Amino acid sequence: MSTDTLAPPPWERIVADVADALIFIDRAGVIRAWNAGAEALFGFAAVQTLGQSVDMIIPPHLREAHWRGFERAMQRGACSRPAEVRTTRGLHQDGRRLYVDMSFSVVKDAAGQVLGSAAMARDATARYLAEQAMRAGG
Repeated sequence: MSTDTLAPPPWERIVADVADALIFIDRAGVIRAWNAGAEALFGFAAVQTLGQSVDMIIPPHLREAHWRGFERAMQRGACSRPAEVRTTRGLHQDGRRLYVDMSFSVVKDAAGQVLGSAAMARDATARYLAEQAMRAGG
């Protein structure tokens, strides 16, 4: 098969169909992309999140630290530990306690200008609670 017969990459379908939650926020922290995985993980439909602050999924006690790290990454043009998966807390629409494994990246345009941040996430609640129970001896 020659390369000239290949269709362009189906980026929109990849974003929509990837199993993990994929979220993109612009430089102001406004949600601009929210896939089905994010809907399943956090319980909010895309129509509820698009155009809203990402604060809706960040527990209040973690927001200040989130925004400090986010602003540093936007200014630097890179995450401090881009390959690291971090387990953090998240807010589900129904109030359930979530622990979420997340990785982050800074997204730039073709000219190198920072557009915002993308995050991939998956539910780590069961694993995290089991690890806590084992550490507690139970």
